[in-house]
Amino acid sequence: MMNFEDVEDRDGIRLSLNVWPSSRIEATRTVVPISALYTPLKHREDLPPVLYDPVACKPPCRAILNPYCQIDIRGKLWICPFCLQRNGFPPHYKDISNTNLPAELLPKYTTIEYTLSRPAQVPPIFLFVVDTCLDEPDLKALRDAIVVSLSLLPPFALVGLITYGTMTQVHEIGYPECNKSYVFRGGKEYSPKQIQEMLGLSGQNRAAPRPGQPAPTQAFGAARFLLPVQQVEFQLTGILESLSRDPWPVANDKRPLRCTGNAVSVAVGLLETTYPNTGARIMVFSGGPCTEGPGMVVNNELKEPIRSHHDIDRDSAKHFKRASKFYEALAKRVSTNGHVVDLFAGCLDQVGLLEMKSLPNSTNGVMVLSDAFTTSIFKQSFLRVFTKDEQGHLEMGFNATFDVQTTKELKVSGLIGHATSANKKSACVGETEIGIGQTSAWNINVITPRSSAAVYFEVVTPAGQPLQPGSRGLIQFVTHYQHSSGEMRLRVTTVARNFAEAGSPNIAASFDQEAAAVLMSRIAVFKAEIDDSPDVLRWLDRMLIRLCQKFADYRKEDPTSFSLADNFSIYPQFMFHLRRSQFLQVFNNSPDETAFYRHVMNEEDVNNSLIMIQPTLMSYTFDIPAQPVLLDSVSIKPDVILLLDTFFYILIFHGETIAQWRKAGYHEQEGYENFKELLEAPVADAQDLLAERQPIPRYIVCDQGGSQARFLLSKLNPSTTHMSTSMYGSAPGANSGQAIFTDDVSLQVFMEHLKRLAVGAQTN
Repeated sequence: MMNFEDVEDRDGIRLSLNVWPSSRIEATRTVVPISALYTPLKHREDLPPVLYDPVACKPPCRAILNPYCQIDIRGKLWICPFCLQRNGFPPHYKDISNTNLPAELLPKYTTIEYTLSRPAQVPPIFLFVVDTCLDEPDLKALRDAIVVSLSLLPPFALVGLITYGTMTQVHEIGYPECNKSYVFRGGKEYSPKQIQEMLGLSGQNRAAPRPGQPAPTQAFGAARFLLPVQQVEFQLTGILESLSRDPWPVANDKRPLRCTGNAVSVAVGLLETTYPNTGARIMVFSGGPCTEGPGMVVNNELKEPIRSHHDIDRDSAKHFKRASKFYEALAKRVSTNGHVVDLFAGCLDQVGLLEMKSLPNSTNGVMVLSDAFTTSIFKQSFLRVFTKDEQGHLEMGFNATFDVQTTKELKVSGLIGHATSANKKSACVGETEIGIGQTSAWNINVITPRSSAAVYFEVVTPAGQPLQPGSRGLIQFVTHYQHSSGEMRLRVTTVARNFAEAGSPNIAASFDQEAAAVLMSRIAVFKAEIDDSPDVLRWLDRMLIRLCQKFADYRKEDPTSFSLADNFSIYPQFMFHLRRSQFLQVFNNSPDETAFYRHVMNEEDVNNSLIMIQPTLMSYTFDIPAQPVLLDSVSIKPDVILLLDTFFYILIFHGETIAQWRKAGYHEQEGYENFKELLEAPVADAQDLLAERQPIPRYIVCDQGGSQARFLLSKLNPSTTHMSTSMYGSAPGANSGQAIFTDDVSLQVFMEHLKRLAVGAQTN
């Protein structure tokens, strides 16, 4: 049996099934579609990029040479496994022999990265769009963070600055004599043409100097607003440090006039004229909702509350549709140009992320939600965007296209992730649509080593035409992107899996329940964006029941006979936690939080996504090493410390007795060293988790009975509630955990129902 995690380390891919059903009808019976969660830039120590261009099959196929190709050494030919055409090797492969094969034909290079011979035309661009309607401490913290980020950029990267409050100001950083900026009225919607004319970007003075060439003395066009960091770092730092609060007076019963939509549209207009189809990031910092001009989410009267989920459901959020439409139109323009929008919110209330979500969702931008720009959640999450690899290059690839090729038995249904369709109607596009379909290529405007795309496939072989025994299908993923060093790179991953006859036990044995749970949750979250929550939950339940009917062992109408193989056994539990999760339940979350959670879910790999669906719980007590325990109310005990990791927050929970001893100061007394060590162990483990994460999780320390303990209780399976006797039949007592006040069903009850429905027993 293959080890799924080894394959993931090598190829950055996890598949729902690793042996594939051989006909369309058999594939629909397996319930979970053949699908892959693929991380194109997955780190690999042993994968140095090769310094030549790849060999591709003749058009229209264009598949890249890979270890699954048949090769004829004597004839210097290779046969493409996707379209079966014969291709000659190029002249520089003339010395090829069985003992001297190029890397891309070696079995261990099913993933390979090429450094292409033509470099990128323009260096990466970073355009900061900064809110000035902030209190002084917040504004200072934000200025400081941006100044630090300038020192983390490659010296040749281009930077620019736009600030906004009641008006939008585009700063001319190439003007050393004094601070000079172009001002746009916040309440007005400007067309792209008006923006270009006002900034003097029309006609001949559009082009910016090439990297490495000196700017002409009379700088025209974009060169006034976007310049290499090494040239303007001093000047830009000066402008940032002298930034003051928006001067417009704000009455006590009013919100500040803040024209976020106008500022983003000016930024988009500036970049799309000067640098279309290049790598650029528009980094938007917002300390409150847009209250003025296009994209407004609430007016500036404090008596008008900002919309809730309830208002949106009832259709009484009066700015919601217009604002969403405005940002969606901007998102379309941004993604067409290969640019990215990042949203950093620093505000206790909502800033309108829900309306603006299409900007980061279609460009794979970063979304960070924090209470203020002074918090470490903001500072660290922002600076972590500029993480560098061992060679000192930023860990981000720009303006990528992601292409999928399949052999004829498979077709591509679609992709779920932060991308937009590249409208490529190749022969491997399927009729079924899941996510962004009707294409076999997508644009992903920025990719990091964490970006993971979910791709879904359908089997198209008709039932009556059996495949040859031992047939295998192939999928090739090709990612073309601009590396932050200025090189163009191509990452190619080719995977092959066997097809099996109908009813073969190999299909069930190859099921990867972790990958399948994540791939199905992405579909559920995609549906939740369009449909009502109850419909999505019903769909999830239906899929789970069908999966159990197909793969469980049971006698008809006998729930007690029901059993699942090991590699299916925790799948129902993932679905139980997914149903209760903040991705599908909006109660208790603001619309902005829901948009944020769903955004992060569509970005991460299998392991991180599983932590979001079913958080991990570690237990620490005396004389026993730390161990994982059930995510269940029975795990709460007075003499135990729990460490909960939900991906979005990390929580340390002290049981009642531990909390009393700590308050009494025992850990500071002699003879209680083991208690001191016990208190410190979860803190050290929490720090290790915090070191890796992006965005930075909240860090909560609480005691049993304290108000913050609700963050733990809301995630636990309520096997002991205020209504129940404990799991073991006695009334809730000292050792049966804590009673949770909820009407949710517990996992045990959920499983009972599932068994009954799967075996077709009559429900009473």
